[in-house]
Amino acid sequence: METELKDLSPATQPPPPPPPQPPAPADKDDRPLLKPESDAEASAITPENLAELEKRFAAYVRRDAYGSMGRGELPLREKVLLGVAMATLVPVRVVAALAILVAYYLICRGCTLLKKPNREEEGEQEDYAHMGGWRRKVIVACGRVLSRAMLFVMGFYWINETSRGASCGPEDDGGKRQEEHERPGAIVSNHVSYVDILYHMSSSFPSFVAKRSVAKLPLVGLISKCLGCVYVQRESKSSDFKGVSGVITERVREAHQNKDAPMMMLFPEGTTTNGEYLLPFKTGAFLAKAPVLPVILNYPYQRFSPAWDSISGARHVLFLLCQFINHIEVTHLPVYHPSEQEKNDAKLYANNVRKLMAKEGHLILSDIGLAEKRVYHAALNGLICQC
Repeated sequence: METELKDLSPATQPPPPPPPQPPAPADKDDRPLLKPESDAEASAITPENLAELEKRFAAYVRRDAYGSMGRGELPLREKVLLGVAMATLVPVRVVAALAILVAYYLICRGCTLLKKPNREEEGEQEDYAHMGGWRRKVIVACGRVLSRAMLFVMGFYWINETSRGASCGPEDDGGKRQEEHERPGAIVSNHVSYVDILYHMSSSFPSFVAKRSVAKLPLVGLISKCLGCVYVQRESKSSDFKGVSGVITERVREAHQNKDAPMMMLFPEGTTTNGEYLLPFKTGAFLAKAPVLPVILNYPYQRFSPAWDSISGARHVLFLLCQFINHIEVTHLPVYHPSEQEKNDAKLYANNVRKLMAKEGHLILSDIGLAEKRVYHAALNGLICQC
C-alpha cells in the first residue's frame, strides 16, 4: 500500500493536510476575557437571544444602570452626574490614590533596605513577608491603615462588618465540639472585585496569589513581595518546580502552625462574579487539611455595581471613581474545622465550605466557571461589534 501511494503523481495528488495541532493546555489559556475569538463568533449573538444567554451565564450578568460591559443607555440625569464627577471628583481621587500608593511604596522600600528577600530553593518565589521585628510590624500596620485610606478615597466611607456565631466544624465522638482555638491556615472569600483585595489588606493584611509579572511592576511589585504573594508562573514546566498548588499548601500549613507566619488569602472560585452567585471552589486552599476562615463580601448599589465582571478594567475604575458613595458589607463566618473525612477529601471539604458560605451569604450556587465566562464575554463583545 505504501509503494502504491508513492507512485502517485504529485500533479494529481492533492497536498496532504497539515497535521492537527494539539489543543493548548487549559492552564495556558490567557486570552483576554472581553475579546471575541473570531468574526464568526462575533456575529453569532443577536439581541434576540441575549436574554437566553443571560439565563445561562447569570453569575456574570451586570444588572446595574450601566448595563452589560458598562455600555448601556444612561438617562440624562446619570450622564450629568457622570460629567460632574469626571470634572471634579475623579481628578482628586486619582491624585489621592497615587499619593497613598507612592507613600506605601516608600515605607516598604525603607523597611526592606539592606534586607534580602526570602527565597525558596526553586527560586520561583521570593518575599519579605517572613521578615520579623519592627520592620514587619511597620509594613503590616501601615499597610492596613493605608489600604483603608485607599478604600475611603474610592468612596467606601463605611464598612458594615458582622460576625456569625462560634467556630464551625465536626463534633467528636462524645458529641462535644472540638477545641476551636487553633489558628486558621487560610482565609477564603467569594470574589467580586479588585476592591476585595484592598478590604482584606485593611482587615488582616494576608498573602495573595498573583501573576509572576506583578512582582516586576513599578511600585506594586515591591508591595506584593511585602505582602508575601505566591506568584503564578504558568509557563514553568521544570521538573523541580512544585507548582502553585504545592506552594499554597505549604504556606497554608505554615500559617496554621506558626502564628508569626503570614496568613494566606484565597479566592477559591478562581474568578469574579456579579456578587449574587458562588461558583465551584478549587481545592488549593483545602489541601493542607488546616482550618479556614470563610469571609463573605457583598457590595450593595443603586446605580453602579462595584462587581468587576463583564466590563473592562479601565471603564470599571472610571465609573467606580465617579460614584460619590460606594458600599461594602462583610460577613465573617466562624473558623471552619474539617472533619477527618473532609481532611481526606479536599473536594468534599471545599464543597462543604462553599455550601456554608452560600447559605450564610444568601448566595446562589452556580456550576459554571471561567470557560463559560469567556463564551459570555465573547458573545457580548460580538453584539457590540454589530451595533
